[in-house]
Amino acid sequence: MAKGEGGEQYSNASLLNKSVSSDGIKLARTHEHRNRLSICNKICYAIGGAPYQMTGCALGFFLQIYLLDVAQLDPFYASIILFVGRAWDAVTDPTVGFLVSRSPWTRFGRMLPWILFSTPLAVLSYFLIWYVPPFEDSKVIWYLFFYCLFQTLQTCFHVPYSALTMFISSEQKERDSATAYRMTVEVLGTLVGTAIQGQIVGMANAPCLPGPADLVADLSNSSAGLNVSEHVISLDHTKTAYMIASGIICMIYVLCAIVLFFGVREQKESCHPRSEPMSFFQGIKLVMGHGPYAKLVMVFLFTSLAFMLLEGNFALFCSSTLGFRNDFQNILLVIMLSATLTIPFWQWFLTRFGKKTAVYTGTLSVVPFMILVVCVKSNLIVTYIVSFAAGVGVAAAFLLPWSMLPDVVDDFQVQNPESTGHEALFYSFYVFFTKFASGVSLGISTLSLDFAGYISRGCSQPKEVDLTLKLLVSAAPVALIIIGLSILYSYPIDEERRQGNRKLLQEQRDNEADSETDSTELANMV
Repeated sequence: MAKGEGGEQYSNASLLNKSVSSDGIKLARTHEHRNRLSICNKICYAIGGAPYQMTGCALGFFLQIYLLDVAQLDPFYASIILFVGRAWDAVTDPTVGFLVSRSPWTRFGRMLPWILFSTPLAVLSYFLIWYVPPFEDSKVIWYLFFYCLFQTLQTCFHVPYSALTMFISSEQKERDSATAYRMTVEVLGTLVGTAIQGQIVGMANAPCLPGPADLVADLSNSSAGLNVSEHVISLDHTKTAYMIASGIICMIYVLCAIVLFFGVREQKESCHPRSEPMSFFQGIKLVMGHGPYAKLVMVFLFTSLAFMLLEGNFALFCSSTLGFRNDFQNILLVIMLSATLTIPFWQWFLTRFGKKTAVYTGTLSVVPFMILVVCVKSNLIVTYIVSFAAGVGVAAAFLLPWSMLPDVVDDFQVQNPESTGHEALFYSFYVFFTKFASGVSLGISTLSLDFAGYISRGCSQPKEVDLTLKLLVSAAPVALIIIGLSILYSYPIDEERRQGNRKLLQEQRDNEADSETDSTELANMV
């Protein structure tokens, strides 16, 4: 939007203001009360975000190490599975968003049926991802098929759920409050996912396979009179542990979907699209042609890529480079616990200082700890401290994108009052870019480990692998964060413009309500 265009827009809208009568005030108060959400509604809505984060966290932290060390796939094939699965997932997001935007209204709403019908097959496909098939030849196809199938079904759950933010209330304040509830539960979901997957698998962690250097060390220890105890945990125990963890997550997934479906009600007047249906490519042009949305997506594309690189490789970094093979799941749990505890702080911070300032502060706060964790000599206590501090920045990365997306949708509606019903497209394209970033990060990182000479289940790794992991969890994420925050500088929606959009949208709703009231009174007179 050209400079000065917003002021002209506000002045033009103010010329249309009507004199407010006592009936108008009563109508506005009734409208506000009707759009107010109870704490129970907000909690039920927030619980619906837990399945996506639980499964996403388990897959993000553990799928790479599972494919390499448990399923024992070649790193090259593991990188293909991770990249193709995420790339497919990214492609399905705008497709599902387009289909959702054209879905008819039902007595359950427009978004909730998608969530209900996708859940059973989603949990089945998720469970089969963590099952090691009894054959070797088609193992790659097995994981690729069920990984892609789960990502598709998860998209059918998450895109409607994300767009549901715009439909539970037309009040910006209520949506922001519900988003804060949602982010708290979602980070709690990552904590639960990390705890279930990490602790259960950690109790049945299969022993590593010694290399030539390790065998020499073992011989020297034996000659010194040291007894080397035999490992009693086998790889089969580890496989069983992964299946138990996935089964528990699947049950929680179903329970959360049920709570969401019966605890949240869509507002029919908010869901009803007034604009003419458009084609898929017209939808792409529409949402990406909105400048603030395009810039916001680019910002979080780079910052998401940074955090995805850290998430996807941190477990391997802790177990291989730092040598905490039996403690990495606890380190991941500390990060998620810290993120959960600091979500309320970031909600207060963005309310007090603005969302743009919160993005800068929250994202930059994790940079020193990304650098520190690779510079300090391996020390478990220091690693725990660094992980807890890093969780503070992770919390900001969870909360702020979803808190800013409704502002962009509101800005679009102010500039295009006759074009409505496209909320699912805005959310689906954002999810598309973040998932594409995840696919790129996982694919590149696993392929890099293959080139560096990663040894599956190796007790020690070549120096090239250690260097690669340090780059993937520190140098690369820091560079991507700097690029993303540089783009954020030109993001045009500040607090003044956001509040202006809120007032204009409220005026539009009041005018529509007045028109409906006038039409009703005229019909009664006739």
